[in-house]
Amino acid sequence: MYTTGKDYKLAMAMGLSFTALTLCSEYSLVSQWVKVEDWAALEDVVPGMERALWFLTVVSILLNIAPLLLELKNKK
Repeated sequence: MYTTGKDYKLAMAMGLSFTALTLCSEYSLVSQWVKVEDWAALEDVVPGMERALWFLTVVSILLNIAPLLLELKNKK
């Protein structure tokens, strides 16, 4: 959207919102597993998902910051 000249701030807000909702839903899932004491599910899923969620969150933040940095670069 940035390269076509369209307003990209709504898309950025949506991207960060989806990232936040994904993290909240994952936390909810893990919370449910703790409540029912499903330790096998926690041991199986959480270590891999932790790395994936950190990676995808960092990517989401970088993708949402990139248009702002490009805009600042073009203004100079």
